[in-house]
Amino acid sequence: MAEQLSYITLCQDGEAVYLDRKSRFLGHARTVVSEEEALAFLKEMRERYRDASHNCYAYRIRDNNLARYSDDGEPTTTAGLPMMEVLLGADLVDVIVVVTRYFGGTLLGTGGLVRAYTKATQEAIRAAGLATMTACDECLCSIGYSGKTRFEALLSQFGGGVDELEFGADLLYTYYIPTVQREGFEAALTELTFGAAQPILAQRRFRPIPLEASFEERE
Repeated sequence: MAEQLSYITLCQDGEAVYLDRKSRFLGHARTVVSEEEALAFLKEMRERYRDASHNCYAYRIRDNNLARYSDDGEPTTTAGLPMMEVLLGADLVDVIVVVTRYFGGTLLGTGGLVRAYTKATQEAIRAAGLATMTACDECLCSIGYSGKTRFEALLSQFGGGVDELEFGADLLYTYYIPTVQREGFEAALTELTFGAAQPILAQRRFRPIPLEASFEERE
């Protein structure tokens, strides 16, 4: 199986409120990396809103392709499933959304519930923002002082960045480069330095890279 080199998740926690005929739907979205974290957040929301009519949820975890959702007493498929469909539509993983409902006294009907839970989920995710978690290679490389400007420009051109810079006889860079760009970057670096630069791979890990597409464009 090919290694997954990127995935979409949340930038931060997100909260939103959606109102429909006096019913309040409170959406909360959070990044989680395990089912234990997801269930802990769900427990937190249930305790905070223990007086609510319902605390419905949907979550997707990248590890083992785990996906769970619940209507929490709402009519079947009117809450958890629409919430999950929002996550699937945006291809979001390592995320949980909990939508808490305070009943306003008027029945919304099946269509109204689906619309309300969908909207509350969308608004919570929009408030959180999206990030592309991208596999990056973190490397070390020594560069002469005269090559500083050209090295940093080349690194930026290939989507990388500097984590740390040490000043000594030469400049010692600790930098990252998207894994898919590393081969091209190192070929260009070899040409730039006439083979003098010898990058050393330190580790590979996922890092957040700004997502160009908005949440609306991913739905």
